[in-house]
Amino acid sequence: MHLAYPVVLSALLFCTGLYGVLARRNAILVLMSVELMLNAVNLNLVAFDVWLSRTAEETLHSGQALTLFTITIAAAEIGIGLAIVLAVHRNRGTADIDKLRDTAEHPDADPDPEADDTREPGLPGRPERSEKAEATA
Repeated sequence: MHLAYPVVLSALLFCTGLYGVLARRNAILVLMSVELMLNAVNLNLVAFDVWLSRTAEETLHSGQALTLFTITIAAAEIGIGLAIVLAVHRNRGTADIDKLRDTAEHPDADPDPEADDTREPGLPGRPERSEKAEATA
């Protein structure tokens, strides 16, 4: 088998993942696209490891070991990434990346909290809770 076949497939996978990262707005789809890019790199590592092991006397298979390490790190990354996306979705109600520019600011927050007298003096940027909201909390 020629080295060109897995390299071309890896390039196609990587380009598909890159397009997904740049074009998608949903955070979960962006994470899936990052996984495609990592799998393309893993395919290249294994293909070049097999290709180089044919010419070397001692085969260490370091490309395959690095691939296993990359898969382990990718699994941890996707677990943490999904946990963050779920937490943001619970707080904001959306996983749209364009609507999540800054997680510290709300889009309806007033830039001048002293101009609005309905806010509590100790908590700038947070509206006062009504009696009904406090009773249910």
